[in-house]
Amino acid sequence: MSDQHPAQELPLHDEAKPLTWLSDEERLDWLQLIRSDNVGPAAFRMLIDRTGSARAALDALPAMANRGGASRRIKVSNRDDAEAEIRAANSLGIGQIGMDEPNYPPWLRQSDSAPPLLAVLGSTEALARPIISIVGSRNASAAGRKMAALLARDLGDSGFTIASGLARGIDTSAHQASLSTGTVAVFAGGLDVIYPPENNELVGEILENRGACVSEMPLGWQPRARDFPRRNRIIAGLGLATIVVEAAERSGSLITARMALEQNREVMAVPGSPLDPRAAGANRLLKQGAVLVTEADDVIRMLKPILGDEDIRPSPAARPRPEPVSPAEEPLDSERQAIIEALGPSPIEADEVVRLTGLAARTVSVSLLELELAGKLERHPGQRVSLR
Repeated sequence: MSDQHPAQELPLHDEAKPLTWLSDEERLDWLQLIRSDNVGPAAFRMLIDRTGSARAALDALPAMANRGGASRRIKVSNRDDAEAEIRAANSLGIGQIGMDEPNYPPWLRQSDSAPPLLAVLGSTEALARPIISIVGSRNASAAGRKMAALLARDLGDSGFTIASGLARGIDTSAHQASLSTGTVAVFAGGLDVIYPPENNELVGEILENRGACVSEMPLGWQPRARDFPRRNRIIAGLGLATIVVEAAERSGSLITARMALEQNREVMAVPGSPLDPRAAGANRLLKQGAVLVTEADDVIRMLKPILGDEDIRPSPAARPRPEPVSPAEEPLDSERQAIIEALGPSPIEADEVVRLTGLAARTVSVSLLELELAGKLERHPGQRVSLR
C-alpha cells in the first residue's frame, strides 16, 4: 500500500513548514490541470503561480489559449475523469503525491521538470532517503550486469536508495541487487503496465521489500518511444547522482546523463573496453569530465561534500508563489506580436527574448505561456523555447 499521508516518514526541518498536504479537492484540481491539453510541468507551475490555484488555472485555460492564438478550443480535463483516475489508483494502492507535499521525493522537487503529481505504488520511505540512479545498456554484458549489481548492493548497504528504469540489462541488475536496501523503479507508462513484461515478478519483489514504483502517466498508459525520455528525466531528477554502466553511443542512458547535468546533478560512469560498442557512450562521458567509478567508495567520496555529516536532503521549503496577475497586467497585442517575431524554430533562451524585445520579463513569461497553451510553443532544456 502507498504511504500517502503519514508525515512521520519524512521528518521536516523548520524551514519546511510551507509544505502542506493537498486536500482531496485540491488533488483533483491538480490532476485535472496536468491532464489538460498542452499543460506540462513548466506550464503547470506557471499557471498556478499566475492564478493562485489549480482551480483558478482551469478556469483561465481557455481564454489564455485563445490569446496565444489557439486554432481550436483547448481540451480541459473534466472532473469525472479525474475522480475515476483517483478511484482506480486507490483501488490498487497507488497514491498521487503533489510536488509541494512533504512526502514528495525531495531531490526531484528541486528539478525544473518535476512532475506536479507523481503516482507512487509502494513505500515512500525509499523516496525519502538519498537516491543514486544507475542506468545502462539493455543488451548488457555479463561484466556490466555484475558491475551494476556490485555498485547497487554496496551503495544500498551505505544508506542509498537505488533508482532505475526497470529495463532489461543494467536496470534489472541494479534493482535486483538493491531489493533488501530499497529500490525505486520509474515507469514510462502507467503503474499497471509493467514493461518489459518479464519484470512482473521483479516489481512484486520491489514492493514486498518496501521499495517503490513511480510514474507521472495515467493508469493504462502503454509506453511509447517518446515516453522513455520523459521517464529518464525523472530517473535523473530523483538522484543526487546518475551512474552510467555500459551505454552505447546515442543511447537512452546518455539522455539520462544529459538530463542529470541539466539538473546540476553529478554524472558518473564506469569505464569499459574501447573494443566494446556497449561501452562507447560511458567512455565518452568520461572524456567529457564524468566522474570515473570502479567501486561504491568512488561515489561516496564524490558526494560527501554534498551530503555533509548531518542531513542528506535538500531544503524542503516550498516554492514561493507570487500574487496572481491582474487583468491590467495582461500583455498588449503589440507586445505579443513582438515576442512572436523574436521566436523561431531554433530554441532560444527566454532571457534572450526579454533582451531582444525590451519587454518586462513578466510580460514575456505570460505571452510564452499563452503560446504554449495554444500549442504553438515548445519548451527545451536550459530555459529555452521555440515556435512549433
